[in-house]
Amino acid sequence: MAKTAGTIGRTVDAVDNWVNERAGVKAFWKQHLSEYWAPKNFNLWYFFGSLSLLVLVNQLLTGIFLTMHYKPDAEYAFASIEFIMRDVEWGWLIRYMHSTGASLFFVVVYLHMFRALMYGSYKKPRELVWVLGVAIFLVLMAESFMGYVLPWGQMSYWGAQVIISLFGAVPIVGTELVEWIRGDFFVADATLNRFFALHVVALPMVLLLLVVLHLAALHEVGSNNPEGVDIKAKKDAQGRPLDAVPFHPYYTVKDIFGAGVFLLIAAFIIFFWPEGGGYFLKPDNFVMADPLVTPDHIPPVWYFTAFYAILQAVPDKLMGVILMGAAVLILFLVPWLDRSPVRSLRYRGWPSKIALGLFVIAFVRLSMLGLAQDASILELRFWTLVYFAFFILMPIWTTFENTKPVPERIPS
Repeated sequence: MAKTAGTIGRTVDAVDNWVNERAGVKAFWKQHLSEYWAPKNFNLWYFFGSLSLLVLVNQLLTGIFLTMHYKPDAEYAFASIEFIMRDVEWGWLIRYMHSTGASLFFVVVYLHMFRALMYGSYKKPRELVWVLGVAIFLVLMAESFMGYVLPWGQMSYWGAQVIISLFGAVPIVGTELVEWIRGDFFVADATLNRFFALHVVALPMVLLLLVVLHLAALHEVGSNNPEGVDIKAKKDAQGRPLDAVPFHPYYTVKDIFGAGVFLLIAAFIIFFWPEGGGYFLKPDNFVMADPLVTPDHIPPVWYFTAFYAILQAVPDKLMGVILMGAAVLILFLVPWLDRSPVRSLRYRGWPSKIALGLFVIAFVRLSMLGLAQDASILELRFWTLVYFAFFILMPIWTTFENTKPVPERIPS
């Protein structure tokens, strides 16, 4: 018996060594988990990075199961969703996990981005981490919009009609561009097919590549922390940062706990409130798309409404489209707009704190106005001005504000 156990043990070790020589599993484990040194003062805000990855996995897995029964055909798409909800075993759960997961994805991504703005996680040497993160956000917006069209309900159809028509504002080639995106002279079967292909194949591949690059860039320069202290500056005799702990097991355990709490909240929503009061799933989208019946109001899904409100703030269609695009693209410039010598908001002056607070209020209020059918044009313009002022004036207040001295090490 002992001889058999010894033989099995040697075989396992031989296979383990063979795999590691060719795939470097142990080296990967050490570099990115057991010997990846993370600041010892991570707080609640640092849950949202790992939660974003968790929701991404949920979206990919549930999406695979949904495609097994979904038909990307204008005649059968809506009926296939009904079939999934009513006749496929546990189909309703998979569909709600996917639709609710889309909203939860944006919740955790927005909070993840807010944390980066609050603690200056985009500042040198993490500019590339931020840029890749914003690129992920852009691809995620495209992915969610195309997924929103696939159920082929009233809001799916007319939402696609409204958004695609915005490209008609492009000078000279606008009309041809709109027809090229739709694949037809109106939103139809060709549109649904190409959106399905992009949503299921092309964009997830781009998204996964960007996520891998984002994590690789993060692990190359190391994680930021609430104090904004460079943990690599102070090391012991073995070269280990004095203010850091191994990511595993300390933060893997912490992230598992955070994931457990998050999953409880997500489960409550999925089982008891899957439509999110009409914010996650629009009531009109439970009606099959009808090109001859226009809904009274066609707001986008909640996580796009802030940008939709900026579009509405300008009467000129082209300028509105430019501003709406600029509202997202300007995020790429944040690492170079911020001239502050410190990272964390804890050590910045009152101008930075007031500016970030006003920016959050502006974003939330624009999101609310984007859902309203009769929003005040003056209020739309005011909050749009506040939104852009945050970025345009950032080089000024970050240059001249008084900051507190940053400690050399993370306080105990």
